[in-house]
Amino acid sequence: MARCPICNAETAPDWRPFCSRRCADVDLARWMGERYVVEGRDGEADPDAAASIKDADDTPPRRH
Repeated sequence: MARCPICNAETAPDWRPFCSRRCADVDLARWMGERYVVEGRDGEADPDAAASIKDADDTPPRRH
């Protein structure tokens, strides 16, 4: 049986990979509080992401 990454209890099907809503909320709070970090290479930017942001900024708002 899989274990909850927060408290190590058995996972619940409704909350997989967690055991409960509480542990799911704890995990979300850790992400929101920047306790988890996805590592990347320093100084490396995704040129496609930068281009899409630039394109979005140049687009005037649409009127209905």
